[in-house]
Amino acid sequence: MHTSNQTVCALRKRFLKGGVEALFDERRPGAPRKIGDEQIEQVIVATLERRPKGATHWSTRTMAKKLGFSQSAISRIWRAFGLKPHRASSYTLSRDPLFVEKVRDVVGLYMSPPDRALVLSVDEKSQIQALNRTQPILPLRPGTAERRTADYERHGTTTLFAALDIRTGKVIGRCYSRHRAKEFRQFLDHLDATVPADQAVHLILDNYATHKSPTIHRWLLKHVRFHLHFIPTHSSWLNLVERWFGLLTERQIKRGAHTSVNQLQEAIEEFLKVSNTNPKPFVWTKTADQILNKVGRYAAETFKAHSRSNLSRIQ
Repeated sequence: MHTSNQTVCALRKRFLKGGVEALFDERRPGAPRKIGDEQIEQVIVATLERRPKGATHWSTRTMAKKLGFSQSAISRIWRAFGLKPHRASSYTLSRDPLFVEKVRDVVGLYMSPPDRALVLSVDEKSQIQALNRTQPILPLRPGTAERRTADYERHGTTTLFAALDIRTGKVIGRCYSRHRAKEFRQFLDHLDATVPADQAVHLILDNYATHKSPTIHRWLLKHVRFHLHFIPTHSSWLNLVERWFGLLTERQIKRGAHTSVNQLQEAIEEFLKVSNTNPKPFVWTKTADQILNKVGRYAAETFKAHSRSNLSRIQ
């Protein structure tokens, strides 16, 4: 019966004591349910298929007022079914005609990088602003968070070109005043001088025009060990260096105060140095098939939503 000895012994004792009737569970303590299955279904259907007047989504109070339940009852039902009307997320489906091929190519490099070759996730973080608050930042104190003014002064911008080694987690980065093909070619020269000459280099890039300019094409013809792999359009989540940019923004730039571009660049270089002292690679776990299946489900839902929208307009 795939159960434990203790369970068998307990049931035998109950059977010997009271027969078959004793095997049924007794009524459990606690108040009986006041909301039945039909009422729960009513709440779920209203949450998923209707909208309140004068609002874009339901709250526990508006739903409770609409259906005549208590706010806590609506909250319990939503939690039980994983419904969170107050939350929303964004998505963008790529229209790249080579989406499938590019996903398999890039994910293949992440999960099975070639031997005796370097795989670098490359991108630029452009227009990083050197911002300084108009008044002094009030420091963190017990019971009080760090405080800063909402307004700020601009002191120029810089662009960071970065290449993340997917195997080690180390980052090669340099700041430039602009992000044209000229600067990208200079960064490629820096990579060429930094990476051992006997290694092939695979660069994972987005579809920014700078990466496909004639200047870069000519540079690649002279440096045959460099191979470019482009992610699909609107798929920045597929470029691992974007995750490192998120750490840079959260830990160094977002709450920083910089009175000049040079000061901002020094802060970025300091983060680079600290990050490379004890690097930790980002491990890609999703296979290409898992990604494509998920995108397929999103595409099907998008098609259904589009069809419903057109039907409602016709009606």
